[in-house]
Amino acid sequence: MHKAPIGTTLAFDFGEARIGVAEGDAEVGTAHPLATVTGEGNEAKFAVIAKLVAEWQPRQLVVGLPAHTDGSEHELTRLCRKFGRRLHGRFDLPVYWVDERLSSLYAESLLAEAQVFGRKQKAVLDQVAAQAILQGFFEGGAAEYFNGREAANED
Repeated sequence: MHKAPIGTTLAFDFGEARIGVAEGDAEVGTAHPLATVTGEGNEAKFAVIAKLVAEWQPRQLVVGLPAHTDGSEHELTRLCRKFGRRLHGRFDLPVYWVDERLSSLYAESLLAEAQVFGRKQKAVLDQVAAQAILQGFFEGGAAEYFNGREAANED
């Protein structure tokens, strides 16, 4: 069994075109939008993520795990798991997966409350979705914990 997380945490709302990133402190339990990672190819995206990891020095990472409304997995779920395994492999940090089925709706409602619409909303939606994922992690815990051992039999 692993201990409850402490310290700085980075969370990711993975998408094939954009990856939203949020930052928060596990003891305080607050999450903040941080960045939207874009770029041509995985290496460009991971270079940006590496800079964020170096700057924020997180103790763990959280990846939102999408699923159908009934909880069953689909192609993007598989890609998110692959992304999480890559994060673990590159940064040697614990990775927690959190159910993200409602994070985009939550993000849209937060941005609507803040009167952020249209292009402005699109620019920050992914990082606010990552914030929602991280807040869910702080409030309800992770769906799963990954420490690298099961990497060999997934893919």
